[in-house]
Amino acid sequence: MDEPDEIQKLIDEISFRKSNSKEYEKMNAEDIGKELREVMKFEQESFKKIEEFEKTQDNPDLIKYAKMICKNTTQREITQIQEIYLKKIDEEYLKSK
Repeated sequence: MDEPDEIQKLIDEISFRKSNSKEYEKMNAEDIGKELREVMKFEQESFKKIEEFEKTQDNPDLIKYAKMICKNTTQREITQIQEIYLKKIDEEYLKSK
């Protein structure tokens, strides 16, 4: 398979995460924490793949786009989860004491 196809596949995977967001408000704090770790792990793995593409690829514009969409999408998701996570911790743990 061609490398640009692999980059496009990664971009599609990142975009799918964006369109497939979960209803974090309905989750408890523990589950939200797991989701947060999962998103952070996904972000790290995606950037590792992009770094490999930089070494083997001759399409800097597509690589730059992949970096941008990965950063924007995952950071937006992480921020959203963190806000809800902090509210849930307050509701479930801090107010209960």
